Amino acid sequence: MKRAILLLGSNLGNKHLIVHEALNQLSLKCGSIVVKSKNYSSEPWGFEAESHFINMAVEIKTDLEPHVLLEQILKIESEMGRTRVNDGKYHSREIDIDIIFYGNRVIETESLIIPHPKMHLRSFVLLPVNEIAPDFIHPVLKSSVANILEECTDNSLVKVLS
Repeated sequence: MKRAILLLGSNLGNKHLIVHEALNQLSLKCGSIVVKSKNYSSEPWGFEAESHFINMAVEIKTDLEPHVLLEQILKIESEMGRTRVNDGKYHSREIDIDIIFYGNRVIETESLIIPHPKMHLRSFVLLPVNEIAPDFIHPVLKSSVANILEECTDNSLVKVLS
């Protein structure tokens, strides 16, 4: 079993319900959920939208290899109503599930890059991941998630939801 850290996000529809259902689907199709962060509210990053996101980080134990895990995640997103637009821009979405880390693996293929290539630039990723894995060492940057968060210059609004 491998350790994977994922980030879930939603800014369309009943966001709380959608994230909860995504957790259920992940546990059914991808592996057991070991720990999850609180829910965070974050403003859209890289585009304008009417609604803020709800984000949550989860650690799962999985026996799926990284590309198979990605296939399952894409299937879950599609089944939950996500439509991907390949225009190079960010868009609002019902659900987004990103693989942030997969153990200490470093993968760079056309379809998958792990660790997530922009995670160190985004507070909405770093805050929830730091909550569940502050001491995890980024296998490329060779720094802990807590240190990466401390050095992050992203000032977008991200707050814990009660």
